[in-house]
Amino acid sequence: MAWLFLACAILTEVAATLSLRTAARGRPRWYVAVVAGYLVAFTCLSLALAEGMALGVAYGIWSAAGVALTAVAGRLLFREPFTWVTAVGVALIAGGVLLIELGAPPV
Repeated sequence: MAWLFLACAILTEVAATLSLRTAARGRPRWYVAVVAGYLVAFTCLSLALAEGMALGVAYGIWSAAGVALTAVAGRLLFREPFTWVTAVGVALIAGGVLLIELGAPPV
């Protein structure tokens, strides 16, 4: 169940961040989605922790997946740059999170 909560936290955090980009571009109604998304994201993250997931693992995966998904979605939705350097950075983040996960005890 912890992994399901973490997945929910990741997806709602990314949705909130993408909504923030839209709101900042002159669509203030999207701030409602920003606030709601971040509230759900932090609630789901806390539920993952309550289920016994280690803080370093949960936060590492949550933040890394958020960075990677937001970079890709920013490219697709807002035509923001995604260079080879960005791709290498995303790969390094994924590798670092994998190492953190491998070093943690099972949930």
